[in-house]
Amino acid sequence: MWKEENNCLQATFRFRDFAEAFAFMTEVALHAEKQNHHPNWSNVWNTVEIRLSTHDAGNIVTDKDRKLAGVIEQIFQKYPG
Repeated sequence: MWKEENNCLQATFRFRDFAEAFAFMTEVALHAEKQNHHPNWSNVWNTVEIRLSTHDAGNIVTDKDRKLAGVIEQIFQKYPG
């Protein structure tokens, strides 16, 4: 699901509709805030694209990114899509 490219972990998530995509983003936002590690993301209708890198480490992929990516994957598994 995740691929490391251009010093980022990147993934695309598709949902049944906008409401489901937005619910996913809301849940991810709560976890990201707890970790104080925020994704760079975009949403168009049922698609959420996420890029993770650690800005204070020089915009590279670190364990903080891998940890948040794991949480995001667990959240995504809740959605039947």
